Amino acid sequence: LVVTFCICEPVQHMAGSGSDGTEDSDSSAEREQTNSSESDGNMPKRQRLTRASTRLSQSSQDTPDLKRTADHDESPPLTPTGNAPSSESELDISSPNASHDESQSKDQANRDSDKDLSHRPKRRRCHETYNFNMKCPTPGCNSLGHLTGKHERHFAVSGCPLYHNLSADECKVKAISREKQEEELKGQEESNSRHATRHQTPTPKQSRYKEQVAEMRKGRNSGLQKEQKEKHMENRQAHGNTREPLLENITSDYDLELFRKAQARASEDLEKLRIQGQITEGSNMIKTILFGRYELDTWYHSPYPEEYARLGRLYVCEFCLKYMKSQTILRRHMAKCVWKHPPGDEVYRKGAISVFEVDGKKNKIYCQNLCLLAKLFLDHKTLYYDVEPFLFYVMTEADNTGCHLVGYFSKEKNSFLNYNVSCILTMPQYMRQGFGKMLIDFSYLLSKVEEKVGSPERPLSDLGLISYRSYWKEVLLRYMYNFQGKEISIKEISQETAVNPVDIVSTLQSLQMLKYWKGKHLVLKRQDLIDEWKAKEIKRGNSNKTIDPSSLKWTPPKGT
Repeated sequence: LVVTFCICEPVQHMAGSGSDGTEDSDSSAEREQTNSSESDGNMPKRQRLTRASTRLSQSSQDTPDLKRTADHDESPPLTPTGNAPSSESELDISSPNASHDESQSKDQANRDSDKDLSHRPKRRRCHETYNFNMKCPTPGCNSLGHLTGKHERHFAVSGCPLYHNLSADECKVKAISREKQEEELKGQEESNSRHATRHQTPTPKQSRYKEQVAEMRKGRNSGLQKEQKEKHMENRQAHGNTREPLLENITSDYDLELFRKAQARASEDLEKLRIQGQITEGSNMIKTILFGRYELDTWYHSPYPEEYARLGRLYVCEFCLKYMKSQTILRRHMAKCVWKHPPGDEVYRKGAISVFEVDGKKNKIYCQNLCLLAKLFLDHKTLYYDVEPFLFYVMTEADNTGCHLVGYFSKEKNSFLNYNVSCILTMPQYMRQGFGKMLIDFSYLLSKVEEKVGSPERPLSDLGLISYRSYWKEVLLRYMYNFQGKEISIKEISQETAVNPVDIVSTLQSLQMLKYWKGKHLVLKRQDLIDEWKAKEIKRGNSNKTIDPSSLKWTPPKGT
């Protein structure tokens, strides 16, 4: 439907007649006051009932178990996930609206239930209950023992003795020997002089130890014998990737023991983080990624392969987006990587800013890696591997080393609802610099060339909604500033700006520029907002963070 809107010139008159909004705000304020007064009136009841249940639980101290349940009643018990229980039935707190007689009957019921609870086993702590519901993913493992030798159970591959071709008893013996060695080292450090120089000559004991290490490392490059090779191959064929490869006889016993110590220490650190609730088993444990010259903290989970998801840090090539496990692998990869820009066709270039059109069908691996990388910073993204029906428009900033990824947006090749953006992301190191608005503007520029009206796919993320609201506001205020007529049509605005009419109406309502008066819809030309926008435009000057339509070299794809 085409709706015609009129501009009302006397803005002050409309502002004065718009009393509905103030009345609504006053009524809402009165409702808030009444709700707050009701909640204040019910607060003493809640406190009295809580004290009554506490006195009853403290009075029933016949057994230590009853005292334990009373202590738990004072503070809400935690669920296996570490959060407070969602249902009120799990807490021993009466309803604040209950009468005095009802509270007495509930107290009697609580006393009876306390007697029943005295025969139950003691409650376990939060992480213990959580652990018993988990199971080690290694086939054939019963979750008993731990690689560190300090815990009775494990629930991840990093702490599984069976995965590391050890038994629980062997892990405990190794833990005892490591503790003894650490105590001996501490004793040696304390015996050394506090004021020893940095270049002090080694002591005779240190020299002997160095000779012993050199003697132990003599045979580490001898290689495996035929029987040992057959044993390794049999183990690999029998267990595949579910077990660690056999490490005996590959290197010296000294180096193998150092590696085992490092494994145990890493497993212990992961166990501490898990108990503290900073990580949970099965969730993403990638906390940071090394991307070019930046180290980025991740925000959300991304479904990388399990062997990479277990790492605390991921190393990503900023040109081909291949992900790696260590900085050494990344350094070797960068020495061989020939990519300096995204694959596909460069459809836009102005200055150092370029946009590449990448087909998900032609460059499948790159687009999948791009989606996995984007999911680390997006909450609502669900597309990872099925990238063939989409086109990806990747924005880069060029320097003497190559074209660095700034952001991207994806777009369906054939969208039934005329969505011009399926997913949009600006890399964290380029946020709050105007690049997000450039990506949005570029998506609408493509819609104009296609002679279509576009809109982003819903639902929008929080940051996405803020960016689009800001862009729509700027587009409408620029249109109002240049408009000189008396009547205006939403359809005309939509055709000229390629913005969906629904988005235009919602933006006008948020700006309080759309009113219904005497049976007509009126668009108020708020000169204060227009002047404020114009002042910002003048202050911004000739910024490079704008899209120039003349720099676009693109024709709509056909038959895709």
